[in-house]
Formats: sequence, structure tokens, C-alpha cells
Amino acid sequence: MNRLPGPLRRLLAALRALLVLTLVTGVVYPLAVTGLARLLPGRADGSLVQRDGRTVGSALVGQSFTDAGGHPVRRYFQSRPSAAGDGYDPLATGASNLGPEDVVDVLPAPGEKGRTSLLTQVCARSRAAGELEGVSGARPYCTPDGVGAVLKVFPAVGVPVRAVSVNQVCPATPFLAAYRGVKVECARPGEDYAAGRTVPVRGSVTRAEVPADAVTASGSGLDPHISVAYAEVQAPRVAKERGLPLQRVEELIRRHTTGRSLGFMGEPVVNVLELNLALDRPRG
Repeated sequence: MNRLPGPLRRLLAALRALLVLTLVTGVVYPLAVTGLARLLPGRADGSLVQRDGRTVGSALVGQSFTDAGGHPVRRYFQSRPSAAGDGYDPLATGASNLGPEDVVDVLPAPGEKGRTSLLTQVCARSRAAGELEGVSGARPYCTPDGVGAVLKVFPAVGVPVRAVSVNQVCPATPFLAAYRGVKVECARPGEDYAAGRTVPVRGSVTRAEVPADAVTASGSGLDPHISVAYAEVQAPRVAKERGLPLQRVEELIRRHTTGRSLGFMGEPVVNVLELNLALDRPRG
């Protein structure tokens, strides 16, 4: 071995290290962690939830409760939005990567594809959730028709000469009739408004009835929980659809509420799948 050339000896040493590390980190470590996970509370195979002998979901991965057309099933509590693939796709876990300053839509011009801003996504979700739950879906910086309340203002020596409600496509009626004495126009697809100054308009709404987790996706896109506030907003609808007393549904929410992690991190949350399964369980 000592007679081998130096470069070849180094190559063989590197190959041995590669094989040893592959064995340790690729075989021994995963098997040890999986074995330990099976001994501890919970399950290493995804905490699968069984009902009547079949797998109905996971306690750790969220899912949608919608019909074939994508509409919410009214007898079930709804999960928060998901940006993972087409929604709760474990193979495409992730967030939208859109930030709070993403407030202007790209309107679809003929033959082109547009893009919806984060603000308009939030506004549309809030409006839809309000209609579903029978509460106000209004929130700051949103128009009544569910898009971002944003103007593009074109000044001349500091004085506005043109104002466009950039997220409301013509022939929509702008959410503001005028801005600083200038009539507000609706937006026309294909027209370039990039040169205008972006002006989000808060409006008169000071507090939204639809909770934040009903209109925003989680970082993973797979969150199985909703806030207690969102569950309470949905409770009257679920109780009415199932013919149950509201107090019964609220009691089930409390039973399936998990406290703060380690007693101080985060907020109490409700596992949507477990709550819906409890609603389906026959009462004895």
C-alpha cells in the first residue's frame, strides 16, 4: 500500500471515507432515528389517522375539505389556504414567497397570463370566507369586490393628474370616485402603469372579522391546524348544516384545541381533521 503513488493513496482514502460516511449517515443514522421515533409517542410513518379500517389522513399534514368542484363542503370545518402545489401537496411543500409589499396585480392582457398579488389573494379569500360564514369579509386595504385597494397615481409637479384603481379591471366601478380631486379610473389590461406612484388605501375598516389564518397560507403549505378564532367563526355554519346545538360544536372545538408549544410558544390551535372526524363520529 505504501508503494502506491501519493495521488492514488489519497484517492483510495477518499473513497474509504465516502463509503464509511455513506454507511453511517445514509443507513445507520436513519434506521436509528426511525427506530427511536417508533418507540416514542406518535408514529414515524406520518401519524396516519385511521377510520373504519381505512386511512383518512394525517394528524401532521393538512388537507382540504372541498367537493369535486373545489367548493367548501359546508358540513365540515375548513382548513387554512395552502400554497403547496394545488393545495396541501406534500411533494410541493412551501409558501408563495410573496411579501407584504406585493400589492399590484398583473392584469392578463390578450394572449398573456396575469398574476394575482398577495394583497388581492388575501382580499379575495376574506370575501369568500365572509360569504361562507355569514360574517363581514371586509378588511383594510381591500375593495368591496375583493381585490387590493391600490391606486397608481401619476403626478405633474407633485399634483395628481391621473389616478387608476390598478387592481379593478374595467368595466368595474373604482372603489374611490376621486383621489385628491382627480377622478379614479378602472384598470385596462395591457396598459403599463409602472410609472405611477403606488398608493394603498386603508379605507374605513379598522378590524377584520375573518381571522388572518383564513386568508394566508402557512410557510410549509401543509399546516393541519387553524386558530381557535377561525374555528369559532366556522362553528355556527357547521352546527346549522349538521343540525347540532352550537354549544355541542363549540365543546368539540375545545376538546381538539392544543395549547402553546412548551407552554409559551405560539398560540392555541385546532386540528381540523381530528375535529371533523369527531363531528362524524356517532354519538352514543
